[in-house]
Amino acid sequence: QVQLVDSGGGLVQAGGSLRLSCAASGRTFSSGVMAWFRQAPGKEREFVARIAWSVGLTYYADFVKGRFTIFRDNAKNTVYLQMSSLKPEDTAVYYCAAGATSRYPFEYDYWGQGTQVTVSS
Repeated sequence: QVQLVDSGGGLVQAGGSLRLSCAASGRTFSSGVMAWFRQAPGKEREFVARIAWSVGLTYYADFVKGRFTIFRDNAKNTVYLQMSSLKPEDTAVYYCAAGATSRYPFEYDYWGQGTQVTVSS
């Protein structure tokens, strides 16, 4: 069984920064993919970024390129999402997930509980 625990969300002004964390336990992810998704009220869950655990290759949604960075700490089994230049439209619940190399939520097997990010204008 895998457990993912998201944390780090909060309220920030537009232009500010936040760092989200996702601590994984229950198994190792030496060959897997970790990702961040987000879901705003009334909208579908959307892909934000992913990282291949073993080699660190990353991939981003166009709307976060240059603003968000995903990275991992293998020793801590933790994945991070560093968010900068935040915009009000980044407001959402952010979820980490573990699964396949994909941008589609249904291809991810494990999910964190979500952490709320609110960006005020």
